[in-house]
Amino acid sequence: MRRLSLLISLITLMVVAPLRAAAQTSTAPEETYKFDFGAGVGMSGYLGDANHSNMFKHPGLAANLSFRYLMNTRFAIRGMLNVLSLSGDTSDWDDVLPGGAQYDFKATVYDLGGRFEFNFFSYGIGETYKKLKRWTPYLALGVGVTLSSCGGSTNVAPNIPMAFGFKYKVKERINLGLEFSMTKVFGDKVDGDKLTDLYMIKSSFMKNTDWYSTIQVSVSYEFGKRCVTCHYVD
Repeated sequence: MRRLSLLISLITLMVVAPLRAAAQTSTAPEETYKFDFGAGVGMSGYLGDANHSNMFKHPGLAANLSFRYLMNTRFAIRGMLNVLSLSGDTSDWDDVLPGGAQYDFKATVYDLGGRFEFNFFSYGIGETYKKLKRWTPYLALGVGVTLSSCGGSTNVAPNIPMAFGFKYKVKERINLGLEFSMTKVFGDKVDGDKLTDLYMIKSSFMKNTDWYSTIQVSVSYEFGKRCVTCHYVD
């Protein structure tokens, strides 16, 4: 009887042990990736000589393509190409320009640049020991170049983009994003050659140089699988 009990215990152990090992294997961390590629669409606005107050008083359309290098769960480097339409009109101002002049413009803007992103939380799915979250707010700061086509003229100037956004991981490789950005242009011709020094004030960082902004919704897809068994950052 004792031998039978020992035999049953041994068989039980031989069956249960592999099942436990399989269960532990099934809870392994999800795969992680090095890059993501995305696209977004939304609304654009402008501050400059033809609009001094409400940035989205004359809203336009905005779209982007982006490529991220995912350094880790908290930091990323992102390259972006934005295309947006901007417009402004001084006819509805309370202020009166010298000589009672009125101006309006419509421009197409191409913005190419790079940004450094910081996630407030460790972003991802799985790997609970890292306390990953599938959503996080983030901040971004970078440098870029603005090319504006307006009224038959084309102008180029450097810029500094600043952004605040929110990411949500729908699935392991699919992300949704919502972002508000403001871009400082080191130039006064985003709105064309005619809208410069309307008040005869010399340009400075805050005066007579142009800003534009976007609110965009985006989706991105991750690729470039990381080595999950390596003991180094690849």
